[in-house]
Amino acid sequence: MTLTGVAALLILVLTYAGVAVGRIPGLRLDRAGIALLGGAAMIAVGALSMEDAYRAINFDTITLLLGMMIVVAHLKVSGAFRALGGFAIEHAHAPFMLLVILTLLTGVLSAFLVNDAICLVMAPIVVHVTRVINRNPIPYLIATATASNCGSVATITGNPQNMVIGALSGISYPAFSAALAPVALFGLVVVIVIVRMVYRAEFARTAELTPEVYRGRMLPGQVLKAVVVCIGLAIAFFAGVPVAKAALIGGAILLLTRAIKPARIYREIDGPLLFMFAGLFIVVAGAEKTLLTSDMIASAKDLGLDHVWRLSGFTAVLSNIMSNVPAVLALRPFIPGLENPERAWLVVAMSSTLAGNFTLLGSVANLIVAEQARRAGTPLSFGAFFKVGLPLTLVTLLAGTAWLAL
Repeated sequence: MTLTGVAALLILVLTYAGVAVGRIPGLRLDRAGIALLGGAAMIAVGALSMEDAYRAINFDTITLLLGMMIVVAHLKVSGAFRALGGFAIEHAHAPFMLLVILTLLTGVLSAFLVNDAICLVMAPIVVHVTRVINRNPIPYLIATATASNCGSVATITGNPQNMVIGALSGISYPAFSAALAPVALFGLVVVIVIVRMVYRAEFARTAELTPEVYRGRMLPGQVLKAVVVCIGLAIAFFAGVPVAKAALIGGAILLLTRAIKPARIYREIDGPLLFMFAGLFIVVAGAEKTLLTSDMIASAKDLGLDHVWRLSGFTAVLSNIMSNVPAVLALRPFIPGLENPERAWLVVAMSSTLAGNFTLLGSVANLIVAEQARRAGTPLSFGAFFKVGLPLTLVTLLAGTAWLAL
């Protein structure tokens, strides 16, 4: 191995370790800063030229994520999410029905919009409602987090790792949804069943609920506009329009308004996530160019990754070690050489997402719900989440893998 190769390997290991932990001791770098630092280091040691680094960044993924962030931000700022959540929850007349409605609403919204953003919106609503009706918020918060992960399996726009896979694999939006929407629907049913079983005492009290949901200020015209754009996006996605192109155009249309200042939309955009993606693309490309030989790439077959069950398990473990997006990018060089690359990408999408339900630290969506709960004075513990997350992850991964193995 050359000196450049040794340096690239060291940069790859340190970057992934930093992203997995979320920080570097003694420094204030977050995951985005660590990924950008790793990308810059790859250029500095000569693993990539600047031109190679530019080409390494998959701008379709970045553009799709940015466009969807703008759409979600507009829905949030206009009050659409609060209105939808309030309307649905006001029609829940028993604790179990509240669980069902929250799970399905979160799952469906997460399927078409970015699940992390849905958790940002839904978690405060759940805390408020359960506080007003004097119920234990924990089972409903766990259902919100896990349903957002399960629901997001269904489409390319459901979560960041699916966006990466959609851009890298070339799988069409309809084909992706046809393969994984049944897995997502099954997952939502399992969320309801397991939360109901684990928190039997909460649902044994069948008192009538009359929740008073705070809807906040709503801008009806902007809500209508956002809904029309979302419907248009869904039609465009399933009609075969490139998802990045459709999302960018949809986001740009929503910025054309006199009612909402663009600065309010920009504040809702997760810029650090975009930076992390760019940095990781460069790091992986540098490692691929300097470290991966054709024999190493072919070794994926020797590891048995052509086997659906083995690939699913490997992806799930890797996702819990280093997080789902870095895991997907780490697998990128090996998937095209497998016997059925399209099925392999679907397995990676399914497994990397459902594995996020294993622990409270398994996905960003979980952490968002936990942070929202902590701010509201109702902390969500690791153990409480794990009681649901362990059986949920095992059941959904087994079912999802079996479905894709057919």
